[in-house]
Amino acid sequence: MSQLPPCPACNSPYTYEDQEFLICPECAHQWSPNSPAGDEPETAMQVRDSNGNLLADGDFVTVIKDLKIKGASSVLKVGTKVKILRLVDGDHDIDCRIEGIGPMMLKSEFVKKV
Repeated sequence: MSQLPPCPACNSPYTYEDQEFLICPECAHQWSPNSPAGDEPETAMQVRDSNGNLLADGDFVTVIKDLKIKGASSVLKVGTKVKILRLVDGDHDIDCRIEGIGPMMLKSEFVKKV
């Protein structure tokens, strides 16, 4: 078994292969093992919470408003603590997993950094 390199973003030793990419399960960073170490582009995307704090993958945030869950009869309550899996471009900024509900996408305007 070959030794995989640690994550360049968080130095986690628990990386794994997925097709042609390496992925870090702790910070969700994904990179190509064939690219040089300094060759990765800097992400120009900056996501800010409702108070203007800069958010990053792995940060914890809390919900600041009761949010109806589309397609379900339940509600995401104020104060629910959520861990950001990754920040994405699009209509919703945050990919996360909420205990008891499952995977979800949230808008950054409805959360604040813990």
